[in-house]
Amino acid sequence: MTDAASWSVDRVADILIDAENARHDIGRLTTEWPGLDLATAYDAQGVVIARKVAGGQTVVGIKLGLTSRAKQERMGIASPLTGVLTDAMALKAGEPLIAGELIHPRIEPEIVFVMREALRGPGVTAASALAAIGSVHAGLEVIDSRYRDFDFALPDVVADNASSARFVVSATGVSPIGLDLVLEACVLRVNGDVVDTATGAAVQGNPLDALALAANDLATRGGSIAAGDIVLTGGITDAVFVSPGDDVNVTFTSLGSLTIRVEGTS
Repeated sequence: MTDAASWSVDRVADILIDAENARHDIGRLTTEWPGLDLATAYDAQGVVIARKVAGGQTVVGIKLGLTSRAKQERMGIASPLTGVLTDAMALKAGEPLIAGELIHPRIEPEIVFVMREALRGPGVTAASALAAIGSVHAGLEVIDSRYRDFDFALPDVVADNASSARFVVSATGVSPIGLDLVLEACVLRVNGDVVDTATGAAVQGNPLDALALAANDLATRGGSIAAGDIVLTGGITDAVFVSPGDDVNVTFTSLGSLTIRVEGTS
């Protein structure tokens, strides 16, 4: 363990950005710096995003993580964690995922919101969250933890921007009005074989509750969800590891389907 005095949020950001750019994994930072608590981790995440923006990227939304109540209990939290999406993470529908750009990618299906209005806590409810949504879309998120074997404590993954890497959202959305997000079902296939199924109930019991909790949690750090933001509400199923040559498809009841083809190099 290194001297705690040598650690800072800037050093955490340096290590994580270097790991992402060099495509190499690292051990838990909390092992080296026990002072990396949740609040400090969000500060480090902010530094990581600020550097990406300074490098020319644009913030386009947020992502939610740990929206499973069972996972929250294991991590000792009551709300989803949040990360930030930038335009550099977005894949167009039909655009391949280049596995060689990442460390150990995994893919999970998501219910995605595009916000019509800003959402600012505290006091956001599922009803007020629903009123702020413009459209609901099918999504696939590619996660790629910078930590070896996806082994991390909560502050580690928060500092690592919730394992963000890539995402794709269906071009056509549907109105949230009258859509039963709890019962919205999806089937996840890899190379044509069904590997998992689930419904929106897997996301905090209701994706709208997850969105409300995220908005209220962001407010505790002075943040909010902006009009026009893309919001990935959290993996509906477990994420699946992928390799070059794989085709990953999700088909939803009402939101349509999406496929990502995994290639080794561009």
